[in-house]
Order: sequence, then structure tokens, then C-alpha cells
Amino acid sequence: MDKKYKIAVFSDMKESLGNTLKSTLSLAKMLNGDITIFHVKKASEVVTEDSNLSAIRSLNSEFITMDNDINKIVTAYSKDFGVTMSYSCAIGNLKNEIATYIEKEKPDFIVLGKRKSSFFNILGDNLIPFVLKKHKGPIFLTDELNVLDYGNDLSLGVLSNAEEISIADLTKDLLLYSQKPLKSFKILKNKIVLNKPDTAKERKEVSFEFEKNANSIKKISTCITKNKINLLCINRFENKKNKEGKSLSMPANISELINNINVPLLLMGQNNYTS
Repeated sequence: MDKKYKIAVFSDMKESLGNTLKSTLSLAKMLNGDITIFHVKKASEVVTEDSNLSAIRSLNSEFITMDNDINKIVTAYSKDFGVTMSYSCAIGNLKNEIATYIEKEKPDFIVLGKRKSSFFNILGDNLIPFVLKKHKGPIFLTDELNVLDYGNDLSLGVLSNAEEISIADLTKDLLLYSQKPLKSFKILKNKIVLNKPDTAKERKEVSFEFEKNANSIKKISTCITKNKINLLCINRFENKKNKEGKSLSMPANISELINNINVPLLLMGQNNYTS
């Protein structure tokens, strides 16, 4: 694996970064990645007085505190896991700061931690949908309870709303660390067996097909738990036909998938697929 991936972890430090970093470090070891933590905080949470001088002092003081906190985390985890890590901090408008970071740094991966209580309010401002729009590359969503552990066997799954699942290059790289067959999960509008080559056998897959209905996501979640999947790759973009041909669009059930599947998720980017 010659490519060195740039992995950016977005954090507001309101909750522990521990499990998010453990899962990210495991992914970085598998895919040969360098990790940067981007710690961003709302200016309104720091500046509480009208005086310009007081505001400047508050911002400077908070920035020093943020820098010290992140530095301690980076130093500890880099030493323990042997993975290169760096960090940066910002205070301002969350969406503006994140958009600027993505545009300037162009990370290959973005990492966000799922929160059970209010997933779509991560970092306080509905930022996951915002990041999904801004970043077309892969997004890694860690789970606060189920940690991706590099030391254990990887049980990998792929989920798609299509009859044929395209295997991403990243998935192929991850399969090198998997000791179990790839599990493919398909949501089909009409569950009909077609006269097509058994690609599952060629790829050494175990395939599960589900009819598209109101309970399909919950059934898949149960199946994932039973099969002890610890990383699920989701085809974040799917082909849809239009007048000009085919275009890429995000599956309509992406939020339902993210909210109901309780393992780390890798939402694949639009340029990750091979047939």
C-alpha cells in the first residue's frame, strides 16, 4: 500500500475522544494513514462579554487551553499506538471553520463520532449532514460503544441499495486484515433471483438480501449483530439514471442507516468504486 491517507478527526471535546481515537487509530494502521485532530469551538461559547479587550483575552486564553488539552491527547495516543498524529485548533463559526479546513487541507478521510442521544446534532449544529455535503470522500463514523480494534480479527460488511455491489478499493485493502468472508447486505426493491454469475462465490462473500420496506434497516441491524460485524462499509452514493445518463446521489435512507446500525461505519466516497 503506497498511498498515505490523510485522516482528519473533527472534535469539540465535549465528550471523550477515547473510543473515537481508538477506532481511528485501528483504521489508520490498516490503511496506512496519518491522523490530524481538528478541534473547533464556537466563539459564542468563549466570548461572553461586550468589551473587545475582554473578548480578545478570552479567545487567547481558551485557545491556549484547547492547544494544551489536544497536545496531551496526541502525545499519549501517538506513543501508545505508534501512529503519526498531529492537531490544530480553531475558534469561530463551526460550519465556516470546518468548510475552510476541508477546502484547505483536503483530507482523504473525515472522522466523526456518533452520539446515541442526538446524532444529527454532533458538535451542536447539525454538522454531520453539512460534512456529508462538503466532503465527497470517505467518512468514518465511529461508535461510542463498539470500538474497531486493530488487535482483533476484522469482520467486514458491505451494504448497498443495489442488486450488484461494487467493491471499493478501500474495501479490498481492508479485506487483507479480515480473517472472515466478506458479508454483503443488499436492500432490493423486488427480491428476485436473477440469472447472473454468482459473484459472491468469486469474491468469497456471504450475501444477505432484504426486501425494501419499513423494517429492512432494523432487520439488517439485527443480522449485523448476529454475524458479529465490526466494520460496515456503506455505498454512500448510488447510481441513478437521468436524461444525461447516470449520476451519483446519496441513498434516501442514509440517516436511518446511520442511526440504527450500531457498529463503526465507513461511508464510501464517490471515487472509491471499482466494478
